[in-house]
Amino acid sequence: MDTARLRELSDDELKREVKKLKNQGTIDAVIVGFLIGVVIYSVVKGTFGWLMLIPICFVYKLIKKPQFKKKEVEAIMKERGLS
Repeated sequence: MDTARLRELSDDELKREVKKLKNQGTIDAVIVGFLIGVVIYSVVKGTFGWLMLIPICFVYKLIKKPQFKKKEVEAIMKERGLS
């Protein structure tokens, strides 16, 4: 969703978008924790290999996911005085 589309949202829709972003952050944290657990388990079991790199790549992608949307939504909320 681009900035122009975010600016067209009503106050209630914008609040729902903020809630959705918070939920997505929680889900991402759970997934990252699970994948790090898989990596730790494979290290403890001594199964170093290509399959261990897959969770590491997913963790990297989730951590480096662009956060521009969150910043844009927060800026619009601040403009409208909804924070």
